[in-house]
Amino acid sequence: GAAMLRGTAAVLRRAASSGQGPGQAPGQGSGSARLEPSLLRFLVCPLSKRPLRYDEATNELVNEELGIAYPVIDGIPNMIPEAARTTQKKPSAEGSKRP
Repeated sequence: GAAMLRGTAAVLRRAASSGQGPGQAPGQGSGSARLEPSLLRFLVCPLSKRPLRYDEATNELVNEELGIAYPVIDGIPNMIPEAARTTQKKPSAEGSKRP
């Protein structure tokens, strides 16, 4: 319960503080700080309540089922549905047509 929440908060604080160079104020970083891997077991998609996959190349949490990806900014996942982008993983109708 509460102990787990305190532990998760500590992990979030460490993740947020990593990647901040000297003299950089929070929020002014490049947004490239990576997600703390131990957070993945706690995080689920707010829409489907399913586990997410961390894509290190794009620094996003991906929901393959819904075809959306949540950005990770300064090591903190932005899991507001409006912030998610649509991924191109699903086969499109245009891609299946042959010239």
